[in-house]
Amino acid sequence: MFKKILVANRGEIALRIQRACRELGIRAVMVYSEADRDAKYVKLAEEAVCIGPAQSALSYLNMPAIISAAEVTDAEAIHPGYGFLSENADFAERVEKSGFQFIGPTPESIRLMGDKVSAKQAMIKAGVPCVPGSEGELPDDPAQIRRIAKAVGYPVIIKAAGGGGGRGMRVVHTEAALVNAVSMTRTEAGAAFGNPAVYLEKFLQNPRHIEIQVLADKFKNAVYLGERDCSMQRRHQKIIEEAPAPGIARKLIERLGERCVAACKKIAYRGAGTFEFLYEDGEFYFIEMNTRVQVEHPVTEMTTGVDIVKTQIMVAAGEKLPFTQRQIQIRGHAIECRLNAEDPYKFIPSPGRISMWHAPGGPGVRVDSHIYTNYFVPPNYDSMIGKIIVHGDTRDQALARMRTALAETVVEGINSNIALHRELMLDAKFVSGGTNIHYLEEWLSHHPR
Repeated sequence: MFKKILVANRGEIALRIQRACRELGIRAVMVYSEADRDAKYVKLAEEAVCIGPAQSALSYLNMPAIISAAEVTDAEAIHPGYGFLSENADFAERVEKSGFQFIGPTPESIRLMGDKVSAKQAMIKAGVPCVPGSEGELPDDPAQIRRIAKAVGYPVIIKAAGGGGGRGMRVVHTEAALVNAVSMTRTEAGAAFGNPAVYLEKFLQNPRHIEIQVLADKFKNAVYLGERDCSMQRRHQKIIEEAPAPGIARKLIERLGERCVAACKKIAYRGAGTFEFLYEDGEFYFIEMNTRVQVEHPVTEMTTGVDIVKTQIMVAAGEKLPFTQRQIQIRGHAIECRLNAEDPYKFIPSPGRISMWHAPGGPGVRVDSHIYTNYFVPPNYDSMIGKIIVHGDTRDQALARMRTALAETVVEGINSNIALHRELMLDAKFVSGGTNIHYLEEWLSHHPR
């Protein structure tokens, strides 16, 4: 086991990794930008290193600064968390070439799954169901592009091969708009991701977003930890997640999970990962794989009892998975609400000083947050300031616990989206379960503020 790990991230995930290290008896080195000097995990750190000014490009995305921080503190491994450099294959490669262990998959796996075209081809080979679409990158010939789209059937969606986070996508409803949409997406993709390659898929009208959490070690052992429903999203950004997914037969999930495990073995995957699917009319369609721990990992931890972050660290240290698929059991239901520093209905970020913070408590309630009273939320990063997670024996009990938890939560001095969560927990359609990925945006359009 490692003696010292450098945590190359910020916010609630930095605190989450710091806690996992403490449990494992590992010293955690926390890095921070000048804007995060007063963060809770920096104050709690045994060692902390400032890696640059507030701008991400000069701090959390600054590979040489992070690697030299690991060198000066004698860390043995680097945990990238999520976002920033967590899915950057070049970073993973530089970490390992510098003599440190990257707590995540191999650079090869990150590269394979980071390019949506190669990821889809790998999944087709492994027998994972995929959305009908182009075999790979779209050709330059407009006539060929039209033929491919016609075979798939309109509407179609054009996607950037190197895209992510809901960017680099365009829906096309008619043949007349197709060629122009492809060239616009190519230009955007080249500018945003440095890769102009695009591909085409059937656009599913009202799908749900279902994902399968996997863990794998370097000995080709792999397990899946059930599924999560992340359909409550706005502009492709998730707001509420839950596990298990309401109203989907266990048999379907088991079959899908087994295929994901088989795919992990086929590509020699190591660490934590998530297979994301669209689900419509009883069918699953693979969209992408996230080669890192995800924001919503706590709902899976609550329903399986598996500590995903600790397991990531153990696997990176060369240990075998401490459990088999047979030992994974799904118990009860968990729901997570993302707490954002923003206007609850206009979504305008609301950085600033928190004059009052009161976290909820009680049976089955977990709060993952780095904020505290008098903490200053910097304007330089994502607006998420924490997550409230609840667990209950049933979905109804989990919903009741979340309503209670949200009623207890106090954030003053800045705007937060608690009011939106309180409303959604009472919404009849959400309460009955199984809303699709467009539901929240439609709901917002019918509830103007």
